[in-house]
Amino acid sequence: MASAADGVGSLGSLGVEHHLSVHDHMVNDHGAWATAMNNLGIVPMSLRGQQLVSDSLCIQGFDPGLGLLAPINPMIAGISLVPPPPGPPEMPIIKEIIHCQSCTLFPQNPNLPPPSTRERPPGCKTVFVGGLPENASEEIIREVFDQCGEIIAIRKSKKNFCHIRFSEEFMVDKSLYLSGYRMRIGSSTDKKDSGRMHVDFAQARDDLYEWECQQRLLAREERHRRKIHEDFLRPPSPPPIMHFSEHEAGQLAERLKDDHKFSEATAVLFTWIDRGEVNRRSANNFYSMIQSANSHVRRLMSEKAQHEEEMELAKETFKNALLAILTQFEQITAVFTAASRQKAWDHFSKAQRKNIDIWRKQCEELRNAHSEEIMGIRREEEMEMSDDDEDESPCKKIRMEENGVCGQSGASLREENDSLRWQLDAYRNEVELLRKEQGKACRPDDPEHFPDTHTHLLQQSMHNMQQQLLSLQEQLRSKEVVLEQARDEHRYLQGEVLALRDKVVNGCATTLYHSRNRRSEAAMRGALTSEREALLLGIISTFLHVHPFGANIDYLWSYIQRLDTTVSAGELEFLMGRLPSVFRQELSGVGATLEKRWKFCGFQSLGSV
Repeated sequence: MASAADGVGSLGSLGVEHHLSVHDHMVNDHGAWATAMNNLGIVPMSLRGQQLVSDSLCIQGFDPGLGLLAPINPMIAGISLVPPPPGPPEMPIIKEIIHCQSCTLFPQNPNLPPPSTRERPPGCKTVFVGGLPENASEEIIREVFDQCGEIIAIRKSKKNFCHIRFSEEFMVDKSLYLSGYRMRIGSSTDKKDSGRMHVDFAQARDDLYEWECQQRLLAREERHRRKIHEDFLRPPSPPPIMHFSEHEAGQLAERLKDDHKFSEATAVLFTWIDRGEVNRRSANNFYSMIQSANSHVRRLMSEKAQHEEEMELAKETFKNALLAILTQFEQITAVFTAASRQKAWDHFSKAQRKNIDIWRKQCEELRNAHSEEIMGIRREEEMEMSDDDEDESPCKKIRMEENGVCGQSGASLREENDSLRWQLDAYRNEVELLRKEQGKACRPDDPEHFPDTHTHLLQQSMHNMQQQLLSLQEQLRSKEVVLEQARDEHRYLQGEVLALRDKVVNGCATTLYHSRNRRSEAAMRGALTSEREALLLGIISTFLHVHPFGANIDYLWSYIQRLDTTVSAGELEFLMGRLPSVFRQELSGVGATLEKRWKFCGFQSLGSV
């Protein structure tokens, strides 16, 4: 039997060379013979042992070392092997006559459609071969299909078909090439010595089992690779905490004094305390270490204050930079304003005027946005100052939260006060800008001055701004007075609420005490609360009166339930228990017959009174 490598690499030293020597006279065209052998996946060899076709033309994409026809494609189900790409349509595969030692294979008509195949099962290494001649033996079948690769087993049936299992999956693709060939044994023309072969994929349990084992192996390798990758990316575990000892405690006390090792030392100290290492013997050591940890509080507070100072300095620097940028924006806007005046505007062309106008609008928009940003910073500073004022008096804040009405009014007044303050700042900025523009316009070194009308308009606008500023100041003072009055009223109402709360609490306690006494007295007396209870009382008294030896609660409840289906045994027992002078519960019977019975004792109680 030839090996798989011999079937792929050469034709072997016995069968194939003998076949070539016997049938060499039947094949005159070496090109046709090479094409047929190449289609079978066998490297064509001459009588001298030389290749007839180069390796680049033999089975495109086949690597004898790997045993694969093509690279693995995970998108294909099953074996995940891709057959070699089909040739171009103008170069169809030409099948030739194949001569073997015991038989001859004739190809089918090229005009007929190619033989159909079923869907390839995963890990398929077994093929179904049908249409065999009746006289075809296992040796003939092995001789024909041994050229495709190493055959592990042949299972031949009596009905002219067999199953062939190869050692590798790619050998199945080679054997499919023989589908459609007609086999003729020897030179006989008998019908039993001829048959058209049909080669197709076969589903075998052994192939599926080996494929599943291979998939599980790949899955284990993938999990192992993923685990190694996760272990590589996982951060290293923290170092273990040493156990407590006198020596370790001394070293830890030294590390607690070091600012750079304080965090690690604190973690060790916490672990020791959490483990329960503190006892009477080690209490002094732990106390000294805790004291060392507490000594760092002052250092941390000083660092915090230092950082806060740096932050305030950075804020101040940022604010000054913004003010400088705003000043430069104002200067650029003044340049555009000067260029827009008639004496300079007439000398520019239409395109230049358009560009200057666009630049002026953009500069004004940026200036306004920058001014809003500065105003926002000022508002935040004022809000922080107001928050600091509120933090100084927490009792006042608590009182404001308790009274909803006064709190809402105070909040609304505060918001109005803040809005008025912001408007006042905005008007102040506008007045300053107008003064700057007026001062620039009235400089003596300027060659020309504004007209009188323009100066008059500016003065009038400044006067209006000042009037609005004064009115806003008056409104701000009035709002502050109202806010102070609201605060005084809130303090007065707070005192009234506390006094009323004390009175209500004392009165409710007294009333609750009296009502509880009345309820307990009524319950002790057993007064009836409804007409239904009176009717039930009469029926129970009548029933127990005719039963002088008493009756249990179940018997009594079964009788009364016929009259009132909503009544329960617990309700009846509760009603009779409230009247101990009318009904009495006694135990009757002995042992297992012991039971509780209710008796009517109203006449005895009445006689004893």
